[in-house]
Amino acid sequence: MLDIILKHRSIRRYKSEDIDDEILNTILSAGTRASTTGNMQVYSMVVTRDEDIKKQLWECHFKQDMVLKAPVHITFCADFNRFNKWCLQRQAIPGYDNYLSFFTAAIDALLVSQNVCLAAEEKGLGICYLGTATYNARRIIDILRLPSGVVPVAAVVLGYPDEEPGLTDRLPLEGVVHYDRYDDYTKEDIDRIYADKEALDQTRELLEINKKDTLAQIFTDNRYKREDNIHFSREFLDVIKEQGFMNNE
Repeated sequence: MLDIILKHRSIRRYKSEDIDDEILNTILSAGTRASTTGNMQVYSMVVTRDEDIKKQLWECHFKQDMVLKAPVHITFCADFNRFNKWCLQRQAIPGYDNYLSFFTAAIDALLVSQNVCLAAEEKGLGICYLGTATYNARRIIDILRLPSGVVPVAAVVLGYPDEEPGLTDRLPLEGVVHYDRYDDYTKEDIDRIYADKEALDQTRELLEINKKDTLAQIFTDNRYKREDNIHFSREFLDVIKEQGFMNNE
């Protein structure tokens, strides 16, 4: 498993071969073995194979082609709907209509998603994580008919790889690990931590294509712009409220 983790790569091109039900169920079962707050399992996985529904999700995920090409799409949801109903049917009054409960369920769902990804890769499948699930959460809720108490927080596509891309660069451990207490970064630390990433041939190509002076500008000016972040933040907060998670009085 460690070897699989260290060799992880995102796959965006897939063969047309479907995933056997037994293999898929094993992968999903591995997801359910993830750690969960209080053993409540306040998450759900919506597995999508239907081509028409996948096309609708493709539009939500900014028309990334792997959503259409991969045989399986999974939406991971923060889900207190099931747990709330169980409580009410057992003469218990749930108090999970607040932001903390949403965040708890979101953590559960993300832990599950990582287990699913690792299990899929162990079975020889490729995966690609879609961070766009929260951008168009309201539309995904409509497409998947998610009831109150359920919010999409992540998505992945699964399939047999039709490519073998290189490993994506990562920051050195000193950039992300702190011991005992958080040691804030000096200017020299930042220069050293990002030096290798900034020196990549791929970075130089991106700078030329985007006509930018630094890699950081590509993130702030092109990929994740302030105005977009604010817009989608407001949208997502509205969705969380609409789905019943903002009773914080």
